Amino acid sequence: MDEEYDVIVLGTGLKECILSGLLSVDGLKVLHMDKNDYYGGESSSLNLIQLWKRFRGNDQPPEELGTSKEYNVDMIPKFAMANGTLVRVLIHTDVTKYLNFKAVDGSFVYNKGKIYKVPATDVEALKSPLMGLFEKRRARKFFLYVQDFEETDPKTHEGMDLNKITAKEFIAKYELEDDTIDFIGHALALCTDDNYLAQPAMDFIKRVKLYAESLARFQAGSPYIYPLYGLGELPQAFARLSAVYGGTYMLNKPQCKVEFDDGGKVVGVTSEGETAKCKKVVCDPSYLPDKVQKVGKVARAICIMSHPIPNTNDSHSAQVILPQKQLGRKSDMYLFCCSYSHNVAPKGKYIAFVSTEAETDDPESELKPGVDILGAVDEIFYETYDRFVPSHDSAADNCFISKSYDSTTHFESTVMDVLDMYSKITGKVIDLSVDLSAASATAEE
Repeated sequence: MDEEYDVIVLGTGLKECILSGLLSVDGLKVLHMDKNDYYGGESSSLNLIQLWKRFRGNDQPPEELGTSKEYNVDMIPKFAMANGTLVRVLIHTDVTKYLNFKAVDGSFVYNKGKIYKVPATDVEALKSPLMGLFEKRRARKFFLYVQDFEETDPKTHEGMDLNKITAKEFIAKYELEDDTIDFIGHALALCTDDNYLAQPAMDFIKRVKLYAESLARFQAGSPYIYPLYGLGELPQAFARLSAVYGGTYMLNKPQCKVEFDDGGKVVGVTSEGETAKCKKVVCDPSYLPDKVQKVGKVARAICIMSHPIPNTNDSHSAQVILPQKQLGRKSDMYLFCCSYSHNVAPKGKYIAFVSTEAETDDPESELKPGVDILGAVDEIFYETYDRFVPSHDSAADNCFISKSYDSTTHFESTVMDVLDMYSKITGKVIDLSVDLSAASATAEE
C-alpha cells in the first residue's frame, strides 16, 4: 500500500464509484478503499437477511417472504432517465457492457387525492383525465413548443430569449392552471421545489424535453430505466471498469484516516498502520465529518408488498411523485416501486419506498400520505438519515466530499453532484456527447 496515487477514493457509494471510474478512464492512478466489507456504502443493495439485521436486529424474516438471496433491496433507490446524464456517463465510460437495464413501467403524479399517468406529449395531454377540455388544449400547445424546441435553433424559440425570461413568465404565455404547472414542474421537469419558476426558462424547457425524449426512447410507459438486480450492480460495474484501467480496490480497510501536511493539504490516507500517499482525496461525508455540515434529513419507509401500487395500471415498476402543494408541504414526496420483473424480489413480491425531505421528527405520520397510497403491505420499516454537504474549501485542502443522497427517486441531482465534483477535481468539464443508442434496455415481455 505504500505507493503514491493521483487520487484516493474513500467509500464505494454510487457517487464515489462513478468518480473513480471517470478518473481512471482519464488515466489517473486511483486507489479506492472502503471501511466496509461490501460495495455500495450508503447506496448498497441488501438481501432479506441483511435488511432484517439492519432494521430488526436478531429477528429472522418470516418464511412466507421467500428466499433471502432473491431480494436486492436498494438502500438509495433511484431510477435513471433513459436519455439522462447518468446513461451518458455509463456510455462514456463503457460501463453499459457490465449492466442490463430494463424499462420502468410507469410514471405517475398525485393530484387532488388521485394518481394519474404523467402526460408528456401533445397526444397524451389531450387524453389525460388530469385536465379539463380547455386546459388540455392549452397544455397541448405547451408540449408542441417543447417538442419542436432545439437549443441551437433560434427559430424554434419563437422570438423569446429563454436565458432572460423566467420559467414563470414562459409558462404564463400558455395560461396554464396551477395544478397543471404543478405536475409539469415536479413530475416532468423533476424540480424538487418551486424555485425553478424564478430561474431562466431555458433549463426548465430542457428538463421537460429530456423527459419527453426519454419517454419516446424505449416506447415504455415511463422515461426511466433501472438495472436488473437493482442498483447494487452499478458500484460493482464501475469497480470493474476502474480495475481495467489499473485502479486498485481495497474493501474492509478499517479506520481510513486522511493525513494532512502543515499547510492543511491532503498528503495521504492511513489504514492499519500503512500510509498511501496521494495528491487528492475523494470521499463521502462519513470519512471527514469535521469538513461537512448537516443541511436536512430524509424520512423514508421501505415496504415489502404482494401487489403493485394501486391505480398504477398494475405497473411492476413505477414512480409516483406527490408534489408539495398537493400535500401542503414544503417538499415533494416520492414513491418508488420495483419487483420481480427487475429481479429485485421473488415472484409475486414488490419493494416500495416512500421518501421525502423530513419536516418533522415523526417519519411515520409524515410519510402517511404516501404509505396510504400503497395499500396493504407485508412489512414496513421506517428510518431517517441526515443529509450533509461539504463545508470546506476543496481547493485549499484537495479533499472532495460528495453530498449525501436526497429524497428523490431519480438520478438527476445525484449525477449533477458527480459532474460538479469531477470538474473541481480535474479542472475540466466532461464531454458527454455520446451515441445514446449504445445503451439498450429490454422492454416488458
